[in-house]
Amino acid sequence: MAVVKANAYGHGAVETSRTLIQHGVTRLAVFSTEEGVALRQSGITVPIVILGPVFQEQFGHLFAHQLTPVVSDPSTLTTLAQAAALRKVSHSIHLKIETGMGRLGLAQDELVALIHSRKFPPSLRLEGLMTHLADADGSNSDTTEEQLRRFRDALKVVQEGGFQVPLIHVSNSCGAVRFPSAHFSLVRPGIMLYGYHTLPGTIETPDLRPVLSLKTCVAQLRTIQPGKTVSYNRTFTARRPTRIAVLPIGYAGGFSRRLSNRGYVLIHGQRAPIAGVVCMDMVMVDVTTIPGVAVGDDVMLIGQQDNERITAGDIAEWTGTISYEVLCAISPQIPRLYVSS
Repeated sequence: MAVVKANAYGHGAVETSRTLIQHGVTRLAVFSTEEGVALRQSGITVPIVILGPVFQEQFGHLFAHQLTPVVSDPSTLTTLAQAAALRKVSHSIHLKIETGMGRLGLAQDELVALIHSRKFPPSLRLEGLMTHLADADGSNSDTTEEQLRRFRDALKVVQEGGFQVPLIHVSNSCGAVRFPSAHFSLVRPGIMLYGYHTLPGTIETPDLRPVLSLKTCVAQLRTIQPGKTVSYNRTFTARRPTRIAVLPIGYAGGFSRRLSNRGYVLIHGQRAPIAGVVCMDMVMVDVTTIPGVAVGDDVMLIGQQDNERITAGDIAEWTGTISYEVLCAISPQIPRLYVSS
């Protein structure tokens, strides 16, 4: 079940989903009902699971578009069952068990009460049982092993209650690689689909290749003299005659303001340091040592140019975050161009 939430981690949910389906993926997962509806409206017909919370005003969309919600709360189970009964439909759901993430999920006692009551709503079909690993990429596996133990206890409760659940899933990207015993009947790869991982260095990693490149071009060039400043708040001061290239992308497009005076871009296959504060729609870089730069030249923000490369992981390191955030931050307004390999 491929995870394509957050616009497929910034890659474009519709085109990414279509490509994954062409390569044999049979289920998709998104965070919100709205994301699921958008995929349905684009013509995608495979099963779609909604990983995030669902609310009563969204139930109509769930039924109309055949979206499968993950239910994490007893009150949601009750209201969803009532809505399904009124429509005289039997709707598939997945139950989420809280095993240590401290986020969404039924507590063990809530699950036991539900199953032992013999009152599971007849208008709902229990298609899946799941949990989410909190530390699959951690240096120590003890936390994950404890979560798996709790999940297996929950699974036993459900099975002893007479339920045959076809889809049992726990593993995210890191879990799928590191804990093969927790594959069950389904895994949920996310970030690894796009060429990144957060596994510790002690774990052998798959051969992953980043899918996405982010490019812009030089919009203007100017030379400033020593003592002159660049961008807001005068945080960059030239110490020599400095050639500045202006690029038409900024934090509104997902190029983080935290890159101010610390990140790099690639021009003519060389790293050009960011000069000054990243603006909403523009950023300036120092190209003094890169000969021949001209207006219109390609600039690589994420990706490879000649023998140099900048990855989302590099940007994450410069900005104190993770590659997930870097990729998800890329604005949907930035055009995506898909190239077959």
